[in-house]
Amino acid sequence: MDESRQPVLIGVGQHIDRSNSENGDTPVEMISMALTKALEDAGCRERLTQVDEIACSGLTVDAKQVNTPVSGLVKNVPLAVSKQVGIKANHFIYAEAGGNTPQMLVNHYCKKIARGECETVALAGGEALHTMNLRFNHWTKILRPKGKWKDKSGEAPTMIGDAKDGNSDYEGKYWMNLPANVYPLFENALRANNGRNLEEHQQYIAKLFSNISQKAAENPYAWFNKARSAEEILEESLSNRTIAFPYRKRLNSMIMVNQSAACIVTSVEKAKALGINPEKWVFLHGYADGNDIWNVSERQNYYSSPAIKSLGEAAFSMANKNLDDMAAFDIYSCFPSAVQVACDALGLSHFDSRGLSLTGGLPYFGGPGNNYSMHAVVEMVNWARQNENEFGFLNANGWYLTKHSMGIYSKKMPSAEFKQSEPIYQDSNQAPVLNQSANGEARIETYTVLYNRNDQPEKAIIIARMKSGERCLATTDNKDATLEQLLSHEAVGLEGVIRSSRSKALFEF
Repeated sequence: MDESRQPVLIGVGQHIDRSNSENGDTPVEMISMALTKALEDAGCRERLTQVDEIACSGLTVDAKQVNTPVSGLVKNVPLAVSKQVGIKANHFIYAEAGGNTPQMLVNHYCKKIARGECETVALAGGEALHTMNLRFNHWTKILRPKGKWKDKSGEAPTMIGDAKDGNSDYEGKYWMNLPANVYPLFENALRANNGRNLEEHQQYIAKLFSNISQKAAENPYAWFNKARSAEEILEESLSNRTIAFPYRKRLNSMIMVNQSAACIVTSVEKAKALGINPEKWVFLHGYADGNDIWNVSERQNYYSSPAIKSLGEAAFSMANKNLDDMAAFDIYSCFPSAVQVACDALGLSHFDSRGLSLTGGLPYFGGPGNNYSMHAVVEMVNWARQNENEFGFLNANGWYLTKHSMGIYSKKMPSAEFKQSEPIYQDSNQAPVLNQSANGEARIETYTVLYNRNDQPEKAIIIARMKSGERCLATTDNKDATLEQLLSHEAVGLEGVIRSSRSKALFEF
């Protein structure tokens, strides 16, 4: 491969709508504004009138797992965006659900450009969930989306990404179908594995995310332009109620935002033909994509990610760099457990002086559905432009530490041809055997307690091991005493009895 086919990011853009009105921007308008800014950033708004492909991160409401009355309002999102921006494309691509999507798209299209399969692509995504929540907040309004909110024109786009559900039916029966319910399972396992007591660990994760929030305070595209102290993050109030133990609201990704981001990727040859200033060029030096064991109930444990470890090693090897060579990071920060697991797998300190976020983190910067990491890509490109000889590392995470995509960026031109990489998948044969009708003595492997909107504990999710080594899921019969014991003492490792019925398995001490 000659230099001309070297893939390069040439333009990036972000947009935010804080209008707090039901008449705010639609998702298509949000995405179109970000893409327009990316074209302007590259300096080719007038010259680049056609691309090979426009690929968009899937809207949250369009995920098949969501299925709301406002799903599918736009038949072909990338086509609708192309019309608004005034840029033609040969193909329109729409991504399946997953927070790994933006970095996966960068990796995917850099490979295609290097192989000569396409020349220029536009990658974009965004959400207007805050506006949609205001506009369609009653069933009578849900029935009447119209005008700019609805577009059924064109053919359906080509789908990309893994369409599998994020959880099994067995897991769904125990409410393991929402990130806010699942990531606390990792958190409690991490605490027990690290030997911290409940209070120590709460202070630890509050400090971790307080550090990350500092970036949001200085980021003009952050949903909350405010740094949070550890005390504020742990504050007991209805505005910061517990969602699922041990997470209060300020430790949860903030999805109800209006944010969008986009980037333009092309070849060095095309960048030169378009007259793009080389000062704008940023290169992908290493990358990796892959999965951990898909279903959370089948993971080897709940405090590590073999996939992130393997993928990190692959990305660093491709770039011929190591962790010490990185000057910046954006570690996917939907919940504290995601950050800790990723850092541990990479060998990165939780309080590394280089910082763990370029945006300010999903609870503070904002977590616009599947598109958060496009904002991280934009921030990484802007950072690389200002730090000419430095390298930055980005990891993105989909579902429940399930799907992973990584990228290593620098303004420095790669010294070797762009390499091809195959996805890395963890072997599910290493997973424990599941017993879906368990009865008998069991030990808690990890757990969480789900709270209602009045900040009251309501029900538990328990992952346990039988004496045989088989794993099972369970809940409680909602007795206050059982929930209180789960909340006031370290419950990982405690023993009890599981009794299965036709509906659910119940655990009691």
